[in-house]
Amino acid sequence: MDQPNIAVVVMDTARATDTVPADPSLTPTLAELADEGVAYERAFTSAPWTLPSHASLFTGTYSSRHGAHGDHTYLEEEWTTLAEAFSAAGYETVGVSSNTWLTEEFGFARGFESFYRTWQFIQSGTDLGELTRIKHSSGKVDAFLSRLLDGNPLVNGVNAFYDQFIRGTDDDGAERATSMLADWLGEREGDRPFFCFANYIEPHVEYSPPREVAERFLPEGSYETAREIRQQPRAYDVDEYDLTETEFSLLRGLYRGELAYLDSQIASLREALIEAGEWEDTVLVVCGDHGENIGDHGFFGHQYNVYDTLLHVPLIVHGEGFDPAAGEDELVQLLDLFPTLLDVADLDAPAAREQAQGRSLLERDEPREAVFAEYVAPQPSMEQLEERFGEIPEAVYEYDRSLRAIRTDDYKYLRASDGLQELYDVKRDPQETVDLADDEPALVEEFDDRLDAWVDSFEHADGGGEVEMTDATKGRLRDLGYL
Repeated sequence: MDQPNIAVVVMDTARATDTVPADPSLTPTLAELADEGVAYERAFTSAPWTLPSHASLFTGTYSSRHGAHGDHTYLEEEWTTLAEAFSAAGYETVGVSSNTWLTEEFGFARGFESFYRTWQFIQSGTDLGELTRIKHSSGKVDAFLSRLLDGNPLVNGVNAFYDQFIRGTDDDGAERATSMLADWLGEREGDRPFFCFANYIEPHVEYSPPREVAERFLPEGSYETAREIRQQPRAYDVDEYDLTETEFSLLRGLYRGELAYLDSQIASLREALIEAGEWEDTVLVVCGDHGENIGDHGFFGHQYNVYDTLLHVPLIVHGEGFDPAAGEDELVQLLDLFPTLLDVADLDAPAAREQAQGRSLLERDEPREAVFAEYVAPQPSMEQLEERFGEIPEAVYEYDRSLRAIRTDDYKYLRASDGLQELYDVKRDPQETVDLADDEPALVEEFDDRLDAWVDSFEHADGGGEVEMTDATKGRLRDLGYL
């Protein structure tokens, strides 16, 4: 290939322990891609939730540097994104998002010639998603009438009807994302190479896989019981309700069903690339942007911590130029994909390369000694939790802190802005259950110094600055557990 097509597929909220290579039977398509390409078994995201993780993927920089995080939910225009770099090099660029964070509203549509939201039948800047959250029909009518003239009334009507009556309850946009890309592949003209990005949100709460898929991962006759379990991580955080281990076990079954269903959609996307005659000329990247706690460490969802359940993600690359041997033993980060894909396409892109903090996966001269992660600010904040739930338990205020972590082959060290320090022997204790910080003060000091050196090694973005959101966006993010 002279200049290959690049396709980046993000399985939103997919953790490594439930995908290839941990369980190839769950995701057979990913297993096939890994067999033919490379699966990076020790790949880690640099942030435990969607917005900062995608900002790092798009720019090759850490959260403190690009500045998109809980205190500033916007990717500033000073950063060159992958789409912008490929567009400037003459690539055709297309993006498909099933996650509300990943839209132009938060700075993620820059560089894409075509950008689609899966929750809209006709692409429009007017989002009527709040209609689906209003329980009473009279409320829906009032809400729709109040927004009818916001943009094109006919388009708004079609989108509202589609969102309410046509979109399935057991598909969060995966089938539509795949069909959008298949249609785009079939209709595109010319012979320019393309850069394609797709976010599939299926593994994210609410876990609602098709029944026939979910039942493979649940005890016989338990599907209805599993689907009735409340799935509201932030309400769980503030002790509005509790979940038993049995209930968490059923939720894990639904989560695995979501991954299996998404695997079948990735198979359909591969078939669309084959039918379009583009498969042999395409480098396909499939990854998770962050993981998930489903009762792990006492958490539900992916906020307020930086354990490996949130940081260790799947990463599979299918295409020429990658060494399968690198997948088994190398520590890699998602932000490494930024310089890697520039190298794969042999793009000059000096400004993009200068900003990148990752290292190309095509360069294997010196193994990376450590990976880093940050949780710059709580999302939602304590104020947002209070606004939604009123009085919240005192213990929840412990989450009002930033977190940083460094992970090597043998150890994981994390520290918080409130002075918390934890140390884990991840070789012997991969689930991070035994905190060794009190027993190993010398190691704690060593890792503390290493983390300081890393923090001081680059310029940090100016913090703060609230980003305005539409009511529809707030509603969608509230449904996903972010607000």
